[in-house]
Amino acid sequence: MFTGLIMGMGRIEAADTRGNETRFRIKALFDLPDIELGESIAVNGVCLTVETFGDNWFTCYASRETLSVTSLGGLRVGGKVNLERAMAMGDRFGGHIVSGHVDCLAEVAEVRPAGESKVYRLSFDAADGRYVIPKGSVALDGISLTVNACAPTWLEVNIIPETQKVTTISGWTPGTRVNMETDIIGKYVERMVQPWTAGSADAKSGSGITMDYLREHGF
Repeated sequence: MFTGLIMGMGRIEAADTRGNETRFRIKALFDLPDIELGESIAVNGVCLTVETFGDNWFTCYASRETLSVTSLGGLRVGGKVNLERAMAMGDRFGGHIVSGHVDCLAEVAEVRPAGESKVYRLSFDAADGRYVIPKGSVALDGISLTVNACAPTWLEVNIIPETQKVTTISGWTPGTRVNMETDIIGKYVERMVQPWTAGSADAKSGSGITMDYLREHGF
């Protein structure tokens, strides 16, 4: 599990593509001590496994499936990525729950100044919009951000100077495609209430969620 608080940026030093699979060598541009074989590191919000490592560098493998649903296939040698190690038990929890499993690709539609900050509008498929709510959380290329405004096919986030400085977001321009992971809590809630939602057998039988049901179950 991750929190969406980027530790720093890394640089792609090698990208060995064979068929539809790629093995990346990534150099951390900050101190990344005690790397462990098999540990999880989020690369632009995608959970990848360390295969080999050395002084502030590691290699990781991206399968055909990973490349088909994320932006990693577009990474080139010399490009920068956001890095976050998996959260350790007892760590400070400063972002939100991020699994490192990308839901969709969002595209930057607009960038505009807002004082020292910048406002980014990103568009995406409506199927993923139901998990995006105003003032809710979203991970964009692994960065935990608060949704300022949204609609079924777009959202806006306000990026402060510090985030611009320590992540790849300062390089986003209209047309940039980024990995988007929506709030996992919303997805679990949706699955849990499906038996009582419209269209289900229970809903048709009249046993949907009511105020009496909620009170009976402690809400």
